[in-house]
Amino acid sequence: MTLTADTIPGTIADVREQFGVWLHENSDRLRELCAPGQDVAATFTAQRELQKLLFDSGWIRLGWPAELGGLGGEMVLRAVVVEELCSAGYPPPFSFGTQEVLGPAIARYAPPELAADLLPRLLSGSEYWCQGFSEPGAGSDLASLRCKAVEDGDDWVISGEKVWTSWAQVADRCLLLARTGEPNSGSRGITALMMDMDTPGIDLRPLVSMNGDAEFCSLYLDDVRIPRSRTLGEIGGGWAVAMTILASERGAAAWQRQTWMRARLHDLLKQAPDLPPAVAGEAFELIHALRLLSRRTVHALSRGEDIGATPSFDKLLMSTAEKFLFAAALEHLGSATLFDDDPTSAGWRNDYLYSRASSIYGGAAEIQRDIIAGRILRLPGRR
Repeated sequence: MTLTADTIPGTIADVREQFGVWLHENSDRLRELCAPGQDVAATFTAQRELQKLLFDSGWIRLGWPAELGGLGGEMVLRAVVVEELCSAGYPPPFSFGTQEVLGPAIARYAPPELAADLLPRLLSGSEYWCQGFSEPGAGSDLASLRCKAVEDGDDWVISGEKVWTSWAQVADRCLLLARTGEPNSGSRGITALMMDMDTPGIDLRPLVSMNGDAEFCSLYLDDVRIPRSRTLGEIGGGWAVAMTILASERGAAAWQRQTWMRARLHDLLKQAPDLPPAVAGEAFELIHALRLLSRRTVHALSRGEDIGATPSFDKLLMSTAEKFLFAAALEHLGSATLFDDDPTSAGWRNDYLYSRASSIYGGAAEIQRDIIAGRILRLPGRR
């Protein structure tokens, strides 16, 4: 079954039914592509093939405009596809998160010809992109970033450093924030640019995190030239691009995360029969509260509404639920989770270690509380 613009399902129930048939028909290939990779390169190769399979069949083209490689329809239909994929035992690859985090900003802020050229490559798995936001001294405080972009003819010339850039070593492009205003111009002097990762002047150094993955990288940029035609939005208007990306990361991406956490809770209940009912109930309550919050966000995004600061609730609850779930797994699955190297034990250990970062990436928990206090509850700021 291959979807076209004339045959896209009209309702969420139709997506669940038709995609379920497709999952059954393609189960052998899906099991092969979702098997753990031997290394980062093998994992990304399999994930790109999985994304291509879903793109070619039309399922992850739902909700994107036709001129950007989509089939049209509502974005919520695509969210249901991810949920059904995970419910069938196929964890959504993290490249799905990238397209949900960066894709909407490209569609909204890139020049139309640039968006039409680049976005289909991301959606189809032909390319993987990374996000160049954080810097030493400017992680959650993006307004303090110092990476500099200077105009030179038809180019921007970039100098500076980025850090905590996820999977930059396998990325084809980077959505970069750079300062084009005065050093003290804060959020008003930032511009968003699209940088090819094979551009001369980029020195990339992987950073190994405590789970053993070299997920993060430092990027040292020395007179890197980016065509001015790769500017996203207005010059000096990068803050709006960044806020769109962070809202997507804290909102739509949380939907994917909760589908995966529901599957892992199911695994935990099977593998830890002595899990106290109170612990299981708390995990269930946290994950399903997140599901309701992110469901609200996904429907609002699908209707094209401005979701403002509300995804901060999603992000805060996402990290709370994730930390609780994997702390419970570590405590009740036994010492094998700590010491054994079989795939199941290693998987739980990796998930526990990664969950510790969930209250930092995408905006620290303290930042989310400040946003909720100031922009939603209208509480007075610090004196």
